[in-house]
Amino acid sequence: MPQPSTPQTGEARPGHALGARAQLAALADASATGAGALLDLPSPADPRPAAVLMLFGVLDTLPSDHDAQAHAVSRDLDVLLLSRATTLRAHPGQVAFPGGRLDPGDDGPVAAALREAHEETGLDPAGVEVLGELIDIPLAFSQHVVTPVLAWWRHPSPVRVVDEAESADVFRAPVADLLNPGNRGVTVIRRGGQEWRGPGFLVRHATGEHLVWGFTGMVLDALFDRLGWTEPWDEERELPLTVPD
Repeated sequence: MPQPSTPQTGEARPGHALGARAQLAALADASATGAGALLDLPSPADPRPAAVLMLFGVLDTLPSDHDAQAHAVSRDLDVLLLSRATTLRAHPGQVAFPGGRLDPGDDGPVAAALREAHEETGLDPAGVEVLGELIDIPLAFSQHVVTPVLAWWRHPSPVRVVDEAESADVFRAPVADLLNPGNRGVTVIRRGGQEWRGPGFLVRHATGEHLVWGFTGMVLDALFDRLGWTEPWDEERELPLTVPD
């Protein structure tokens, strides 16, 4: 098995900044001591609690061919994502982090995020090191308040589509590809004389590409900014987006 190029222990390599895991852990620690949320969005009146697993790792077999400017971002650093089934009523076809609503039996957001990730991708939660919870993000549109759970894949396990009625694809996206300015742009929704713009990322795969946008795109964009990983990109470039009526 290949060895990760980013230190899993979180120590900085001589003469360089902290590695990816250490930077992510520092962000989680800062959130625990009152750092601001990644996104400042309007709060719904009576939100339902939900959680997502933002799981990073470095043992993928499909490394990026892009050299990221941030030293912490090695070519084999990736993040776990899934593409929702196109038949779902809510957010069909959108790329998302594993996650969902908290169930009554869940012992908080971390337990919910790990449970949902196991149910959706088949990962083994025992191999996941939870770094911490980030500040809750309200979503007025869906009437949820989402807790991002930041995690590191200490012992990666195979992932797959567990339920085709829920997911169309499960994949590990190279972070360097997401940061590549050539894969970045904005998505634009125009309806009733109004316009909504948000960050988007293209993730190529064997038969085409995934478009990461909406909540997931905003969270990744804000996370990369907070970590100082963002590379200059064209914020006027529009990415094609088809939104169901």
